[in-house]
Order: sequence, then structure tokens, then C-alpha cells
Amino acid sequence: MPDSPALETHDLSKHYGRLVALDRLNLTVRPGEIYGLIGPNGAGKTTFLRLVLGLARPTGGAVRILGEHAGTPAGLARIGSVVETPAFYPYLSGFDNMRVLAAYAGVRNDRIGPALERVGLAERARDKVSGYSLGMRQRLGLAGAYLKDPELYLLDEPTNGLDPHGIAAMRDVIRELAQNGKTVLLSSHLLAEVEQVCDRIGVIHHGKLLLEESVGEVRGSGRLLVRATPLAEAAAIAERLSSVDRVEQHDGALRVDIDPGRAAELNRELVNAGIDVSELRSVARTLEEVFLQLTGEPATAEVTE
Repeated sequence: MPDSPALETHDLSKHYGRLVALDRLNLTVRPGEIYGLIGPNGAGKTTFLRLVLGLARPTGGAVRILGEHAGTPAGLARIGSVVETPAFYPYLSGFDNMRVLAAYAGVRNDRIGPALERVGLAERARDKVSGYSLGMRQRLGLAGAYLKDPELYLLDEPTNGLDPHGIAAMRDVIRELAQNGKTVLLSSHLLAEVEQVCDRIGVIHHGKLLLEESVGEVRGSGRLLVRATPLAEAAAIAERLSSVDRVEQHDGALRVDIDPGRAAELNRELVNAGIDVSELRSVARTLEEVFLQLTGEPATAEVTE
């Protein structure tokens, strides 16, 4: 049904002996959205994608993809995926590797050219893959996912190995997929990319889903940037207000978590205390700030699992 989730999990768990890779994960990806799954090294993102594709069996819980159970032929026929570093026959050209994939997927060869064109590999299609860079292999993997014209794309670190131009081009491809009614789930440690392209995100840490919200909700609007002198006294006053949840000093200014409607109250308290306020404005939190607050770990640590 159109309103049914494109992908959903119910208490999905995966244990490797005593190691808990996923712990009762409940996640929902809506049709037509770009969903970003982010987390530090070893968080469980790649394990999750393997379970979705039926490459591993869950210890507990369940996965439904487009109304089908994970790993079933009916479900896999409607999914295009690039998980970890794509593997190809190095002695074959990019085009011939696509011919192999097309044969396995039951896709006509006339889809190969447009797929390679879309990811920017048309000019190198006849070159052997052994001469491809990591970024080119990544793009070839996306071309392989593109072949079937699937409903759901699962992309593991899709910008890995790409230069800035390639990253921008990949971003455009992902946006175009969503505009054409496709659903995209991507895992990434590059929060700036997630922030620019995703509709919603899920933050995963030690196998648990800590948060699942839209990018706008995650960043929020309840933060003020305050420049004041003396700064330490301004911070002390802000911390005493019951309407203030958090005060941080950063780059010679305060970042205050507060209901924007109480900004006038904060300004009044500072001025009445003899504090010179030179700037007070609403700012949104970056995804990196949210990530660090939730996990306490650097957001750029993740490459593979």
C-alpha cells in the first residue's frame, strides 16, 4: 500500500556471541524519502544493511522491506544496494561488469549505457576496472544499483573515495532519485552531506537507535547565540534562569538552549546585571553538535565497520 513504510524493523537484534551488534532496533523509512543512518565506528550500520538484504540472519526481531521479508527474491528484486566497498571483476571493463550484473538481475543491456552515463562513467566504460580509483568503483556500484530501476536504494557510505566534484554529483543523483519517487536509505559519517541531502536521520550507537527525526527537528530552533561582555558573568546569569536548559561557551560567544520566546527575558536579565549585549540571535544546531551530544564521540570517526 502507498502509505506503508518502505522499510521497517521491529526489535531487530544481532548478536555475535557476547557482542551485541544491534539491540532491539525499531526504525522506519517512509516511501519517497531520503533517510540518513549515522553513527560512529562499530555502531552497527553495516550490520543493519546486511540484515535488510538477507546477507545475515537476525538473532531476534524482524525486518520488512516494501511489504516483504528480508532476503526474499520478491523483496530483493525491488532493491538496489551498494554495501561497503563494491567488488567487481578487475580484468573486465566497467561495461562488461555491468553486463554480468544485468544478466544476474534479468535486466536488458540497453539500461547499462544510461546507468553509466548517470554516474559519470560513460567515458571510462570500456576501461578495465583494475584501473579504476576507489571513487570510480563506488560510482560503478551505484550504476549497478541503478540498473534495475528499483524502488528502494540502500547506499553504504556512497561518497566514500569521491573528490568534491564527485560528492556534489552523487548528491544530485540521490536527490534526483527521491524526486522520481524512489526511497533512499544511506549510511554516512559525513554529517554535512547528510544535512544537505536527507529528509530524516536515525542516530545509531552501540547497536541502539538513539534518535529518529527530521533534519529540521534534530537541529531545532531553540538555541540562541549571545555575544556579551564580560562573557563569564553572562554565562553565570544564563545558567541561573529556569528557562535555560544548557549554556556553552564557543568562539567568544555563548550558545544557550532556551525557548526562543524567552529570548527577551534572557536579554533583560543580562542588561539589568550590567552586561553589555552586542548580539543575540537564534541559531540552529548542526547535526555534528547533536551527534556529539548524543554519543559523546567524534562524528568523523566512521569509515567502515
